[in-house]
Amino acid sequence: MSAALQLPGRMTVDEFLAWHPDDGERYQLVDGEPQAMAPASEPHSRIQSELARLIGNHLIERGLPCAVLTAPGVQPRVRAKSNVRIPDLAVTCTAPHPDAQLATAPVLAIEILSPSNERQTWTNVWSYATIPSIQEILCVRLAYIGVDLLGRRPDGNWPDEPERITEGPLTLESIGFTCDVSALYRTTHFARAR
Repeated sequence: MSAALQLPGRMTVDEFLAWHPDDGERYQLVDGEPQAMAPASEPHSRIQSELARLIGNHLIERGLPCAVLTAPGVQPRVRAKSNVRIPDLAVTCTAPHPDAQLATAPVLAIEILSPSNERQTWTNVWSYATIPSIQEILCVRLAYIGVDLLGRRPDGNWPDEPERITEGPLTLESIGFTCDVSALYRTTHFARAR
């Protein structure tokens, strides 16, 4: 982050969305405070791109009226006036709106868990669970092949713990998508080590 940029004090979501810092950083709003987000590592970017490609191709092949969004802003329901979080990917099935600054009614949020920011990422994950339209949250491990999957139950509640999948099929029911969990790592060093 540029030492010359003076971060504003507490902000509302409207103030945050109108704020345009010129330091080249990407920010999310956490409890009214803008927080700079570190650039993604190459392994993180590879997994993010592979997921976007796999899900995007699936949506096209199925003819679903959905889109995969890269690093969209989402607004949790809890403390909604002071929070905009940025998942790595999200899927929405609503029509695009030219003036929308935040993802509209996302059904799926995806985070890539880096060991260096796992705690903050899990804080974001639990805030995504407050968004009424979110049906599933997928967390992809960066340190090893494996994912943690949270799915909203039919009664609207969430499980206490995610399902951990380290091999075999990964199914995202919110979009009718299935692939082998190892496919997410196709372009990483894990794939080359096999």
